[in-house]
Amino acid sequence: MFREMRRKKQLLSLEESIEILGRGTSGVLALLGDDDYPYAVPLSYVYYDSKIYFHGAQSGHKMDALKKCEKASFCIIDRDYIVPEEYTTYFRSVIAFGKVRVLENENEKRNAIEKLAIKYAPDDNANGRQQAIDREWKPLCMFELSIEHMTGKEAIELVKMKQ
Repeated sequence: MFREMRRKKQLLSLEESIEILGRGTSGVLALLGDDDYPYAVPLSYVYYDSKIYFHGAQSGHKMDALKKCEKASFCIIDRDYIVPEEYTTYFRSVIAFGKVRVLENENEKRNAIEKLAIKYAPDDNANGRQQAIDREWKPLCMFELSIEHMTGKEAIELVKMKQ
């Protein structure tokens, strides 16, 4: 169902890909948008237990696209070091594919937003986090992308440095 990566020497291990997802701060969600044009939107996220969680509005382009088609891809660039003298970049990235659903259950929604809050405000205490979440709770919409397939890739130059 999913294509194999052509340049297998550059394939990152599952563990390396998960590490990248864990430390990344933003990614790009790609959906089937209006008139079947791709719709790619950058967003903050948190990775947990083979799922990617993110928040958004209860209406808009992202929600409309997800109502039409739940399939999505999510891309994170972990490294992008430009090497002008070689006309290349030393990159590392991950792409995940899966299906997105809106979290309707209050407990699931709260657990997801708490994970997101801890990632982006790790020094805040539980009370501060709770107040911030409560302020935004009514209009908050939480999404879960269940990963079905994922690949990580790095520049061949980075592969050679490991050897």
